[in-house]
Amino acid sequence: MKVKASVKADPSKGDKIVRRRGRLYVINKKDPNRKQRQKGPAKKR
Repeated sequence: MKVKASVKADPSKGDKIVRRRGRLYVINKKDPNRKQRQKGPAKKR
């Protein structure tokens, strides 16, 4: 999984990298304010 340098995930603080619908998300159950998203492919219409 390619992760851009702009998306910082720190597992020691509880961050998890998740891929959903082609986008990359950083989610954190302990600290919900630490959310991030990396833009994925454009949506097809």
